[in-house]
Amino acid sequence: MGGWIAVLALALAAFALAISLLRLPRQGYALFAAALLFGLAGYAWQGSPGQPASPKAPAADIAQSGEAMVDARRALFDETRPKPDYLMLSDGFARRGQFDEAAGMLRRGLNDNPDHLEGWLALAMALTGHADGYVTPAAEFAYGKARAIDPANPGPDFFLGTALLQTGQVRDARAAWARLLERSPDEAPWRGEIEMRLARLDQMIADAPMLQ
Repeated sequence: MGGWIAVLALALAAFALAISLLRLPRQGYALFAAALLFGLAGYAWQGSPGQPASPKAPAADIAQSGEAMVDARRALFDETRPKPDYLMLSDGFARRGQFDEAAGMLRRGLNDNPDHLEGWLALAMALTGHADGYVTPAAEFAYGKARAIDPANPGPDFFLGTALLQTGQVRDARAAWARLLERSPDEAPWRGEIEMRLARLDQMIADAPMLQ
């Protein structure tokens, strides 16, 4: 738990510094926070900031993953706007690691709200979580639906790439992040993070013949 506190404290300190010293305009708060959460999301899904000397119970790992997943996704959306009940209920299941129940709730809600971007992204991530981090065809479809609804939103390709990399699909992860970088404007606050990740993947691919 201490590792997570330290990581979150650093993120909050960076956010406070941007507001107070760098005079970040209010309209930039959400985008800056999203850029910070991109780094935290990768750490949450791929790192182990709270890993003790002995393995935790699988249920605890899954719940922690669910918490990180929901928080990272929500950072991309305006928290002042009310969310539909089905999304709130689904997030409750996801936070407890009950990804199958979360996905079922989202499917029912999206039947009546087929253009809800956050709902499709939440469904994609819940399906990925239910498959132990693997991107199933159903999850890939949901990521694609979210991307089609708003091509400017970085969430679908960022989280798709994160999941693909976590399961060892390095070249596919690179393709997802490269697509995101190509669509991102020059002033997008997440460009630096994505460029850094792509550079690391390129080095990984260059150093590993089996990835050529």
